[in-house]
Amino acid sequence: MNHQLGDPHDHGKTSQGGADPVEDPPFKPLTSDEAQALRAKHPPTSPWRVVAAQAVAGLVCAALAWAITNRSGTAWSALYGAAATVLPSALLARGMTRRTSSNPGAAVFGFMFWEMVKIAVAVAMLVAAPRVVPDLSWPALLVAMIVCVKVNWLALLWQRRPVGATKQRL
Repeated sequence: MNHQLGDPHDHGKTSQGGADPVEDPPFKPLTSDEAQALRAKHPPTSPWRVVAAQAVAGLVCAALAWAITNRSGTAWSALYGAAATVLPSALLARGMTRRTSSNPGAAVFGFMFWEMVKIAVAVAMLVAAPRVVPDLSWPALLVAMIVCVKVNWLALLWQRRPVGATKQRL
């Protein structure tokens, strides 16, 4: 059968000129040893490492807010914004690391539950902010929150390397 460019039944499996279809290699499950070697090469990042990175970023934001404005209300606002990100993230991390389920449905439900708890706590903290923080600065609070949320990718870059990785490079 001759496939032409734009043939609706082609689905991108042939290249120009009617060459043979290019197929992906078949999926091959990993053996136990291969899976263990892969886990050793790419260890998972602890959610507590991400929470710690968020906390450090929040402290830096509060210090910068104080240094730039020399107003305690701005610094406290930034610190509260960081707390409105870090505390709910810590709740999520605690809920997700407390127990693990081998049932995928239960694991998904657990993640969704703790994510909803995280969002509810963050919203409650934002609603309470005007009553909790004297001389509240919404821009400082929101900037600190954004920085703390965006620092997640930085925590992934700070992953620990496996012990053998540094020796292999030498």
